[in-house]
Amino acid sequence: MKKKFMKVLAAALVAGMALTGCGGSGEQAQEPAGEETAMVYAVELGSAGEAAAKELGLEYNAVNSQGDALMEVAAGTSDAAIIDLLMAGAMIGEGTSYPDMELGDQLTEEKYGAGCRVGSDLTSFINQVMYEAQEDGTLVAVAEKYGVQASLVEQPESAFAASEADSDVAYIQDKGTLVVGITEFAPMDYKDENGEWIGFDADMARLVAEKLGVACEFVVIEWDAKIMELDSKAIDVVWNGMTLNESVLEAMNCTNPYCNNAQVIVLPAAE
Repeated sequence: MKKKFMKVLAAALVAGMALTGCGGSGEQAQEPAGEETAMVYAVELGSAGEAAAKELGLEYNAVNSQGDALMEVAAGTSDAAIIDLLMAGAMIGEGTSYPDMELGDQLTEEKYGAGCRVGSDLTSFINQVMYEAQEDGTLVAVAEKYGVQASLVEQPESAFAASEADSDVAYIQDKGTLVVGITEFAPMDYKDENGEWIGFDADMARLVAEKLGVACEFVVIEWDAKIMELDSKAIDVVWNGMTLNESVLEAMNCTNPYCNNAQVIVLPAAE
């Protein structure tokens, strides 16, 4: 499946470069061909895919997860889905859960990061761990394990700066658990055959917990409620292939970007 994923990822990135501007600039691709037929797109509520659909004026159904968006297409209740490119590479095409689906247009380019509470020093700690993991080869090794090495963003040199007051790092170490807010989202966070959470983000979160000297707990959240979950301290970090868009950056203290991504259209394969 990794070979298939890398082929899908490479093809979409090459094709999409001609259509999109940098996500950080706020530019969008042209509306997908056939929009005049009033296609209905399934999107995850509160996601970058929903933001792209709104920006392009598309008719859409908002569902609870990107997995649900693919199920909508499979069931015929939506004509297509707008999901993350990294998830599309893992979930559609030959040898995957949805072999009868294919990539359509790429709508945006964007980057992933993890999000902590505003003012949290956990962000600084994660940045240091990610930089050190890059330098000792761990970051690439984990990325290769899940087939996302081509999407890695170079990590700048980072050193942990503890907050003098209200330190989240001290709070997490005192309670003994790093609580990570996620959704089921291959290849970043998903369950293996034994029901254990694995994926690129899951493995890196465990590494951060190990460096903190605490246990790592994964909690499934409603994606649209991620900021509320974070601010209420139900979770300590959102680490789930999160797009670093304007609303996220305003509401959270986010890490350095670590993966490139895009929003893409997925639709039934042509017969």
